[in-house]
Amino acid sequence: MDIRKGGPGDVAAVLRMFDSAIEWLVAQGRTGQWGSEPFSADPKRVGQVTGWAEGEGMRIAVIDGEAAGCMTVGGPLPYVSAADEPELYVQGLVIDQRFHGRGVGRALLDLAVDEAREQGVDLVRVDCYAGDDGQLVRYYESCGFRRAQTFTVGQWPGQVLERRVSDPVRL
Repeated sequence: MDIRKGGPGDVAAVLRMFDSAIEWLVAQGRTGQWGSEPFSADPKRVGQVTGWAEGEGMRIAVIDGEAAGCMTVGGPLPYVSAADEPELYVQGLVIDQRFHGRGVGRALLDLAVDEAREQGVDLVRVDCYAGDDGQLVRYYESCGFRRAQTFTVGQWPGQVLERRVSDPVRL
């Protein structure tokens, strides 16, 4: 797996990743996270991905020449409180479900920690959907993140998690 900087040429591939993730979630009856409609059919979501691609924080994981996952890092999103110290915030993370189980998400999250270290920042945060059975929160915990705070956006329950660059790696 290689990870490279993303850009405007990756928008279609990232939208396909989100669409594949939504299809997978819908098949499991888990529509609370992102709903049931493809990102590629929602102008707001297309604009969000395009904005990420035009910024400096998009990273694309590539396996066998194909885009397998995407992470975007930057500052905290408007619906969460900023940290009391410098931080690197994972604004988005998605994996093309064709590459499920191949460590793509973990590799991208580890890259965020490495980038924070290079910037002299000790805190990496991410937020995620905290509804249903909490499986997504547990995934981030398995990647070394700890629960920090909960929030809601409308009826959408969220969880902010954090990982210290200075923490020992946990498996």
